Amino acid sequence: MRIAFISFHGCPIAPLGEKDTGGMNVFLRESAKELGQRGVCVDIFTRRHDPRDPQVIELGTGARVIHLDAGPLRENKRLLFQHIPQFVENLNAFLTANPTTYDLIHSHYWLSGPVALELGNRWNVPVVSSFHTLGEVQRLVRAGTADAEQRVGIEHAVAKDANVLVASSPHEREQLIRLYGADPGKSYVVPCGFDREVFKPIDQFKARRELGLDADKIILFVGRMEPIKGIDVLLTAAAAMDTDVDYQIVIIGGSEGDEEKQRLRAMAHALGIESRLNFVGIIEHQKLPLYYSAADVCVAPSFYETFGLVPLEAMACGTPVIAARVGGLTATIADGKTGYLVPWHCPEPYAERLDLLLGNDLLRESFGKAAYASVRELTWSVVADRLEEAYDQALGGRLRLMQAIACLT
Repeated sequence: MRIAFISFHGCPIAPLGEKDTGGMNVFLRESAKELGQRGVCVDIFTRRHDPRDPQVIELGTGARVIHLDAGPLRENKRLLFQHIPQFVENLNAFLTANPTTYDLIHSHYWLSGPVALELGNRWNVPVVSSFHTLGEVQRLVRAGTADAEQRVGIEHAVAKDANVLVASSPHEREQLIRLYGADPGKSYVVPCGFDREVFKPIDQFKARRELGLDADKIILFVGRMEPIKGIDVLLTAAAAMDTDVDYQIVIIGGSEGDEEKQRLRAMAHALGIESRLNFVGIIEHQKLPLYYSAADVCVAPSFYETFGLVPLEAMACGTPVIAARVGGLTATIADGKTGYLVPWHCPEPYAERLDLLLGNDLLRESFGKAAYASVRELTWSVVADRLEEAYDQALGGRLRLMQAIACLT
């Protein structure tokens, strides 16, 4: 069994924390590796992001990344749509030079949808589609967010024509059905996962010593430098806390040239907390457990998250999370048990919950233990199990049949 992942704009090996990299990139890489180990081989076709990368990179047994040229390397995401024909042309050229057939196509993000539908018709194979974020929802929660004008129309077409849709949370599945008219019978929920060997609790003192963090309390944010992530809410909340505790806000993600980072620096200066702000920048994904374990609390004040990989990883390291009550975050965090869900994008309720957690060691420890226990089974193996269920439906039962035959032989 061989599957083609189409991820036009998001490369699974691109550094996390850049403007257009995040949880989707991790999902692509880790799910492909897990499926490949099971004998379901995956080729991830993606747009080249770094001229130094070879065209083909092996991720592991049965999984590889295939880079294709399509427009300028640093093209604005809003302009990428016009380069889809070149991407398809180069994909076909690669397969002409390296003959390969696929049993199924899985597209990721709206830009990959048209590619998958065109190739699905050409190859006569089913198409599974994941959106990861939905344009209709982004328009509702963050009016004025710039995006390609074709996006919503294409999402509706893909939701209608794909054989199976994969949502990352029950909330996203509901939005697909309500806003896009998706067929409930072909809509699956497949969450993100984590590597239990990597993301696990580390002694806080040891983690802080290794990272050189010496504040009494550490508040952590991990993610891209974008307004939709709500980092300004976190900064205003921290400045409004009713505490004399020595705290530091550690922010992972973004590069020095990001306009959003410069805006946040100026904001912190105006709030009088610039000295408490520690921009770490982009780090290796494998190093994140040190930061999660060093932190007293991880904050995710996003305006929109279809799933939210960062809170999951933080909880897997035994760190409580304060997050916005939006999207998939509501399925990951149990309010008042593993962290807090804040229903308003106002700094005051975040400040109240930060004060409560940072000022109560026993409560924070209780939340951390409960957080770890609640997510520890959500590994990439479980994700692959659910993906195989979705693929089996798209293939009319052929995947399970082939697996059963393989077991007998």
